[in-house]
Order: sequence, then structure tokens, then C-alpha cells
Amino acid sequence: MKVLVIQPKIGMGDMVIYLPYIHAISKKYQTPVSILVKENSRANQLLAQDEYIKEILILDRTKNNTGTHDGLLGFFKLSRDLKLKEFDKVFIFNSSLRYLLISKIAGIKNISQYPLFRKKDNIVTSAKIFTENELGDIVSTQPELKISDNKVNEVKQKFSKEFKHICLGISASGPTKRWNIKNFIKLCSNINARTPSKFYLAAGNNDKDLIDQFLNSELSNNCISFKDLKINETLPIIKNCNLYIGNDTGWLHISSALGVKCLALFMDSPVQAYGKYSKNIEVIVPEGETEETTTHDTLGADKISFEKVFNNSIKLLN
Repeated sequence: MKVLVIQPKIGMGDMVIYLPYIHAISKKYQTPVSILVKENSRANQLLAQDEYIKEILILDRTKNNTGTHDGLLGFFKLSRDLKLKEFDKVFIFNSSLRYLLISKIAGIKNISQYPLFRKKDNIVTSAKIFTENELGDIVSTQPELKISDNKVNEVKQKFSKEFKHICLGISASGPTKRWNIKNFIKLCSNINARTPSKFYLAAGNNDKDLIDQFLNSELSNNCISFKDLKINETLPIIKNCNLYIGNDTGWLHISSALGVKCLALFMDSPVQAYGKYSKNIEVIVPEGETEETTTHDTLGADKISFEKVFNNSIKLLN
């Protein structure tokens, strides 16, 4: 049985959130599955050691329609590429008619897909209901990233027990989803004064300015940047951390899937979709908002209580 899962969302966080359902499909059919995902999902690095994944196929679609799978020519190219794989079954975590037609042209006989043309949904709820209906089993929403025990232990030996180790999610997909970097620096200074700590700056090259502000602060000797590391190189580091503190970003969902306690700051994204699926995530929302009202366009970055973030951080560290 050759099974394909199509997951076309962008980003590491979405990739992680879909893992429980991909794993459930693999277990149900008792075979590793192929997944069709976008390059920005970083699946090649996140899932390199996942025994439930047979192969990772890259879906090359872009915002400016220049990808090899964009347009009419891209439609038929993807159909041909999938036909060569001779899949027996496909699960489409998307409502687009495009992927249904591509699957049919690719000769896949057994097709399961979200209801067509659905515009809005809760990413977790939709995936859970769809997978459970298709498999006939209850599926946990808790993701789990698979990494080498040897890699984890190797990093653990280098971590000093004199410090707490904190992964900081200072980046985000947009400025309205980021807590001010000065707040993070102040927070870490206060934490370090209470409990000596090392801070791992989970951000990439696009966040060089944010990283530099940390490295130019009084905390510079306590900071380690992920800027020059590959995603798979950061995983054993995060796994050994005591806590994640940061914005709703891909690093939050990676940390959660590695079993790390997470304090997530939601200010302009839906808590009900991205903050409630994991037992490892504790959420802070803007003052005057609730978990139900904090969503897109909340624009609450300036209303996140510093005292609440600090107090909850200390509580989770202890």
C-alpha cells in the first residue's frame, strides 16, 4: 500500500501541528507514508529521523506563481510526478479542487479530502475531525518530533547544570506577532538575576537585528544564537532546554513537539488554533483579551503584561 499525504501549508509550525495525523495514518496502514509539502515547512530537516515518513516530496508553489507546480503547466507536471509514484491512497489536508483533480489525473483511486471550497477553519480541529472520520480512531493532537537519543545526550553533556537553559522565540512571521525585543532582554536580565540562565536565540538570518540587540546587551555572554545553525542542529539543543519563552512562531511548535514546557505569547494570532492543541503550551494573551478573543488583527503586542510573563517564567522554571 503506497500512501500519500498532501499538506500544502507554509511554515515549520504548521508542519509540526500536522504530525499527529500523519503518524496516525502511517500506523493505521502499517506503512511509512510519503508527504507532499512546501520547502518552507522544513520537513526535510524536521522529519529526517521520523520512521513514519517514507519520503518527502516538495510542492513548489509560490506567492508570485513562479514555482514549477504553479499554473496550468505546473498542474500537469505535479500530476505526472505523482503518477510515476503509483500511489494507492491519498489524504488531502486542503479544500482545493486543484489537489483533487491532480490526484485523479495521477491515477490515485482512493482519495480522502477536506470538504471542497471551505474558506476558514481551525487548523487543529479540522485535521483531527478529518483524520478520525477517515481512520475510525481517536487521534491525539499532541505532536512528537523524532530525534536521535545519541544527539540529545551529546548536547546534554555540554549543558552546565549550574544554569537553567531557555529557548527564546524572538522571531515571528510578522512584526505584529512579535513582543518587543527590549522586553525580551529585560525579561532575561530579570530571570538571570533570579536564576543563572543560558538563553538560546531561536531566530534566523532575517532576524539578525533582533539577535544583534541581544548579543550587544549585558546578556551577551549568556546567549547562544541559532542564526548559523541548520534546523536539525537546533533540535537536540531545544530538547535539552528547561523552557521555551516566546512568540507564536515555528520554534514554539517545535519546542512543544520535543516535550519542552512552553510559555507562548499570543498577540495577533488565534490562540484557539495554535495555542491549545498541546499539553506543553501555556498561553499569555494581551491585557483585556481572552484566549477566545485573541486572534488575527488583535494587535496586542503592547498589551502583553511583562509582570505576568516574568512570574509565569519563574514558576515554570521551578
